[in-house]
Amino acid sequence: MKDKTSRQIKKEQRALEIAEREKKFRRAKKWQILLFPTIGTAHNAFMFLMMLVSFYAAGIVGLGTVVASMVLTGTRIFDGITDPIVAVIADKTEGKHGKVRPLIIMAYLIMSAAVLILFFTTHKVPEGMRLIYFIAVYCIYIIGYTISSIVGPIGKTIITTDPEQRPVLGGTEAIYNSVYFALASVYLSKYLAPKHGGYNNETFFHELTITTIIIAGIFYVISFIAIRESDRIENFGVGANKQHKVSIKNMWKVLKGNRPLQVFILAATTDKLSMQAAGNQVVPILLFGIIIGNYGMFGTMQTIALVPNILLLLIGMRYAKKFGTKQAYVAATWACIVIYTSWFFLLWLGDPTQIDLNNIGFMTIAFITLHLLGGGARMISTGLVQPMLPDITDYETHKSGKFVPGTISATYSFIDKMVSSFSQTIVGLTLSFIGFKAAFPDINTPYSNNIFWATMFLDYGILMFAWIASLIAMKFYPLTKERMEEIQADLDIRRKENDLSNLEDEVVDRLS
Repeated sequence: MKDKTSRQIKKEQRALEIAEREKKFRRAKKWQILLFPTIGTAHNAFMFLMMLVSFYAAGIVGLGTVVASMVLTGTRIFDGITDPIVAVIADKTEGKHGKVRPLIIMAYLIMSAAVLILFFTTHKVPEGMRLIYFIAVYCIYIIGYTISSIVGPIGKTIITTDPEQRPVLGGTEAIYNSVYFALASVYLSKYLAPKHGGYNNETFFHELTITTIIIAGIFYVISFIAIRESDRIENFGVGANKQHKVSIKNMWKVLKGNRPLQVFILAATTDKLSMQAAGNQVVPILLFGIIIGNYGMFGTMQTIALVPNILLLLIGMRYAKKFGTKQAYVAATWACIVIYTSWFFLLWLGDPTQIDLNNIGFMTIAFITLHLLGGGARMISTGLVQPMLPDITDYETHKSGKFVPGTISATYSFIDKMVSSFSQTIVGLTLSFIGFKAAFPDINTPYSNNIFWATMFLDYGILMFAWIASLIAMKFYPLTKERMEEIQADLDIRRKENDLSNLEDEVVDRLS
């Protein structure tokens, strides 16, 4: 009876706390918090597909590993150049259909059309024209991808201003992404690759492309529905917003005057570069298919890791709600450093061929444990990156009076893409350095010490550099939970003053 009474008291106290926060902040409904983050999973579904494009470009189109890697780096730089253009569209989009929803539709249609053309036709083009054709179609895809990468942070800024809810949005998105990547990895390793004889068959990419378009379309529709109620002009910054010119020059002004954005970019871009290099689909082939000798275990491990990773992420979300995004991000980064260092020494000093789910010994238990803990820590740190962008956007509105989420996202995205564009080149040059110049290693490639150290560099060394850089950057990041609550209180006062001023102007206009 006492336990029931205690639970009821806690429930009532929480209800009062929520009611109080609803007076201070614009809060999203629970179903919106659960559904809108699917926009990130839709975006990452296309990203997962394009993480394999180097196999298609090198092995099927015939561009070779180095040329394919260089081309993908060059198009990634073009990806960054498109950011100011998309920022102009995003920050000036304030029509009756909102700011986010039109951009969702544009992003999905452009990316879907581009990947269909890319994977179904490039290898059929005359050989002398394939490189130009591939670059042209890939650039079209990039335009849609850029729109998609910017619209997500804009939506997170609009849907809630509560510093407690924003980490939940990021954490929920990370959970969805974890589930998707786990299932997609199983789909690749257990079904698609065996069915089509590996990654060097065009039918492999045909089936994967169609599947991606369908799944991404469903997720975009769900996020479209979730943002519908919030995607209104009165929720843009402090209300009705003047149009602000957006250009490379203005992006530089924003970056120069916004300290939180500066240190966030340093932390996030180094993380992104390392994650993309380590997340390249050739890396699990190197680790599981060649070093451990069982590529099928990759899909199995992704499935095993799903539940523990989600549980760890939920713990991270609760920590972030209580102590703020910054503190949780720093704690997760330290955890990554400790766990992955242990993981490296295990593989270096131990015998990776003993890692087998049918041989439960020390190596297998230690590898699985560190794999689960490391994956969970990485998910927490990754999930806490995106909630920082809405905070930085509101900081800019607080500082300058301008609500420019497109500019903030584009400034970060522009620099991020300039830096992370080198991830594919790093992978390509690393593998070329150890002898893989014509094609990437496959599951049938024999083991060598060169392959081991190349894998350790891609799956440990680059990550370690990024995490250390992130810890240094976060020492100068000022947007704690307490600071964001102060900023939101100020914006709320200014929003009400702005609404009152607009009402007075409307009354005067009617009387005159």
